[in-house]
Amino acid sequence: MGRAAAPIMLKHVFSTTGAMTLILGIDPGSRITGYGVVRQTARGCEYVASGCIRTGSGELHERLQIVFRGVSEVIAQHGPVTMGIERVFMARNADSALKLGQARGAAIVAAAEAGLEIAEYSATQVKQAVAGTGGANKDQVMMMVMHLLKLTQKPQIDASDALAIALCHAHTRSSLVPHGLATARRRGGRLRL
Repeated sequence: MGRAAAPIMLKHVFSTTGAMTLILGIDPGSRITGYGVVRQTARGCEYVASGCIRTGSGELHERLQIVFRGVSEVIAQHGPVTMGIERVFMARNADSALKLGQARGAAIVAAAEAGLEIAEYSATQVKQAVAGTGGANKDQVMMMVMHLLKLTQKPQIDASDALAIALCHAHTRSSLVPHGLATARRRGGRLRL
């Protein structure tokens, strides 16, 4: 039985301005899981870090362990208090959807173990929040992520998607604050107070 490879992280860039809420976005995958961390301030969101957890081509249980450990490492390193993650969509290939769901579960357990609040978003919700239309393509989403976070270099596509999820979560949290619902929890698609 082979040993699982260690997660490979991309270079981190840190912002040094004021500390508010740190938000983790996760774009789950059984081969590549993207992550993005943003700092939500009164003036908007600032880029903190992004990258990819690469699981290699081992057995599925080894890859899921790498996702769990990689997300746990990102949480330990950056200290986010809340996480947004993309919901599983039913693709044409049921096997792929199942593997995606399992990788998503590994990331959710890592966040739950660390005590993070967790919210789920559909791909359409993320695109709508970041690009203004649920029909935006990946390039449009990436360009908006770069614009909103003032990035000068394109992040890898999985990291860009994770940053978009973090921005969507920040937007959703901001819209709930005036109503006193920022700490509400979602259950079955509904907010639980």
